[in-house]
Amino acid sequence: MKIAVIGAGAMGSLFSAFLSRSKEDIWLLTGNKDEATIINSKGICLDGVSGTWQARPKASSDVREIGKADLALICVKSFDTKRAIERIKPLLQENTKIMTMQNGLGNIEIISELAGEERVIGGVTSEASTLIETGRIMHCGKGESLIGTLSGKTPVEIRQIRESFNKAGLQTKASRDIKSLIWSKLIVNSGINALSAITRLPNGKLTEFEGTKRLLREAVSEAAKVAKRKRIKLVYDDPLAKAETVCESTAQNISSMLQDILNRRRTEIDFINGAIVRIGQELGITVPTNRLLTDLVKTIESSYYFQINKK
Repeated sequence: MKIAVIGAGAMGSLFSAFLSRSKEDIWLLTGNKDEATIINSKGICLDGVSGTWQARPKASSDVREIGKADLALICVKSFDTKRAIERIKPLLQENTKIMTMQNGLGNIEIISELAGEERVIGGVTSEASTLIETGRIMHCGKGESLIGTLSGKTPVEIRQIRESFNKAGLQTKASRDIKSLIWSKLIVNSGINALSAITRLPNGKLTEFEGTKRLLREAVSEAAKVAKRKRIKLVYDDPLAKAETVCESTAQNISSMLQDILNRRRTEIDFINGAIVRIGQELGITVPTNRLLTDLVKTIESSYYFQINKK
């Protein structure tokens, strides 16, 4: 199987590194030539929960060099999904599948609109990674990945992908209800990511202060209310307990949104808390805490130039 991993950030680097240990033909599509040159010359160096090791996936910034692929694994930020799908069209052949391992809501819909729903595989992962620099990542947490189609069917391609991922050391299972899994992760992220980005606290600290613990609970409760109105069946019974458990189990982790804020990059707020605000409006449900978190993160994004950095 020829797999093209799209995006050389924290998760794209992690997945391409692991997959390169398999017998599959792995390519990493980077954002520019400099990234590709670094990865091709030095490989990807990993530290963290999986040990210290090096992988050598093939990297290119030219989609035409990669050629046709059997699977395109989308690991770009959600706001770049549309541009990524337009970019990878030369990779696609009749049976090519496109799998998203991204945060938030809307990615499956964007990919379906541009490339056809029959190609799309949804995915969620508990793997955690931090990009130190191009070609160097910290593997912060190891966990399960789940993949599936919106139809709930498990075609042969899903089974092949699951087998390849598991051989590479990525614990992966097929799911018949990927929509519920995406929403379940979204609700947890709605309580953690924006709050950690605003306070600049690692996940575990969010439950140690009364103010952040209260805001986390309010954000998660609002998101769960929206999911319930949409008749989404969550994979856990108690969203609040689940969010707090995730904070504890990933105590030292710096959320992806906090990583973006620290590096003065655009965040995925519109696809996480912002999505809860948007859907809440459509359903007539007030979600003031999610709106507050969205507004604050967007203000931080818009004001990078004016922020004071006191050393």
